Amino acid sequence: MYEAVAEFINYLTQTKNYSAHTAAAYELDLDDFLRFYQNFAGGDITIRELAAADTVCFRAWMADRARRGLAHKSTARALSSLRGFYKFLDKSHGIKNTSIGLISSPKVPRKLSKAIEPIDVEHMRNAVRELNADNPEMAARDWALIMLLFGCGLRISEALNLRNRDVRGRPETLRILGKGNKERLAPVLGPVYDAIEKYMDVRTGAAGADDEIFRSVRGLPMTARMAEKMIEKLRIYLQLPDYVTPHALRHTFATSLLAGGADLRSLQELLGHSSLSTTQLYTKVNMSEIMDIYNHAHPRATDTES
Repeated sequence: MYEAVAEFINYLTQTKNYSAHTAAAYELDLDDFLRFYQNFAGGDITIRELAAADTVCFRAWMADRARRGLAHKSTARALSSLRGFYKFLDKSHGIKNTSIGLISSPKVPRKLSKAIEPIDVEHMRNAVRELNADNPEMAARDWALIMLLFGCGLRISEALNLRNRDVRGRPETLRILGKGNKERLAPVLGPVYDAIEKYMDVRTGAAGADDEIFRSVRGLPMTARMAEKMIEKLRIYLQLPDYVTPHALRHTFATSLLAGGADLRSLQELLGHSSLSTTQLYTKVNMSEIMDIYNHAHPRATDTES
């Protein structure tokens, strides 16, 4: 049974070109279900017995995840992973399960993090210097990464995947490889390049064209978790709200462009959204902010006269 899981993960990475991070998430989801199913069935199961899993089993698994405190979003993703696995089993091993198609995903509220105030982003610049007073290289690195997220609207994984060759010569646009290996062009402002080049001037090692730009203290490629901890450290230092995360910097980029008159299609391209409906969420957030300003500041908002 677990051999089939290994085949599926290999298929995701080698044929579907999924990232190692995404494939690992699939593997964790499948392991969670298979462990539950073995307990549910009362013993070890074979690959052929996966066809016998019914709606009662799948719903019991989802209920078990809820009891363990796992979020609806996490379970929705796990169910999607399981559906993909069953499709693979059908095509590769002739194992068909029709019950999985009868299970509805838990509803996940679609929401976006709040935008960061521009003044708070400026405060981050001073904070990275103060927190890294004894390490100018790390101060320059952290600010360059913040500028990429805030100035170009990149996902953290996209920023960390950039190589030295990508920024040499300061091209007007960066070729970004986003989700699903979809490419897009991201315009780059001068101040973003200034921050990147300042970091590269003081950075030790990793000068090869194919080396990742952002490195850890030990000279290894920087990870997403390192970036999250860096922003978390800044948030605590500056006493900023909990929503201040790397993704919030990307969100700030998007809402700023929308407020400045960018159309949805252009914003969709810049953000690398596959669906316009995802981009449209920003209009809801922006309109909410506008209505809040209206309700608190417009003289007619509290006028009760007809």
